[in-house]
Amino acid sequence: MLKAVILIGGPQKGTRFRPLSFEVPKPLFPVAGVPMIQHHIEACTKVPNMKEILLIGFYQPNEALNHFLVSAQQEFKVSIRYLQEYAALGTGGGIYHFRDQILSGNPAAFFVLNADVCSEFPLEEMLAFHRQRGSSDSFLMLGTTANRKQSLNYGCIVANADTHEV
Repeated sequence: MLKAVILIGGPQKGTRFRPLSFEVPKPLFPVAGVPMIQHHIEACTKVPNMKEILLIGFYQPNEALNHFLVSAQQEFKVSIRYLQEYAALGTGGGIYHFRDQILSGNPAAFFVLNADVCSEFPLEEMLAFHRQRGSSDSFLMLGTTANRKQSLNYGCIVANADTHEV
């Protein structure tokens, strides 16, 4: 069994989309005709044995978000739940806070995606690579290189260039 966690942030961010983001949560902004987060969900549901998708964020549940969740579950035939943080916990904080829900059912692996990052989402290829080369306590990350200024603005994970250890 596999799971996915999609980090959707909260209303304290999304300033680049203002004033539009006052009315619509950023993950529901239309991209290519559908809510941005639908691209993430669709990519996750293409991975065989994906049983649950957890959205973690600090948005207050509202009619638009609830309607999207119900529609997406019906369309993609997978459990999709929204886990609301009690405060804006950040990337690691949200994952840590909801670790029991993420690990319930003992998933063989889980994906973590950021809702505001759009890509081809090569999830099946990443899972195959991880299964071939990883161990039970390893993880695989699709990343990018950041300069010092970017790392100060957004944070980063630093890997040893020789050992590839984080």
